[in-house]
Amino acid sequence: MAAIKEGKICIKKKGGDSGEEVLITKVLDDNFVMVKGKRGKGKERRCSIMHLEPTSRKA
Repeated sequence: MAAIKEGKICIKKKGGDSGEEVLITKVLDDNFVMVKGKRGKGKERRCSIMHLEPTSRKA
């Protein structure tokens, strides 16, 4: 898996919002990060890194 870092844009793979692009705002630990909708819009929420597909793009 590609590196999970703050400012990285990922695509959600699971859940009701699968397919949505999200921005990583904070790395909590080895399993969880805080994400917001693309470009930092929307509510910040906790997400498992197993549910994310990293892209090559950064915010």
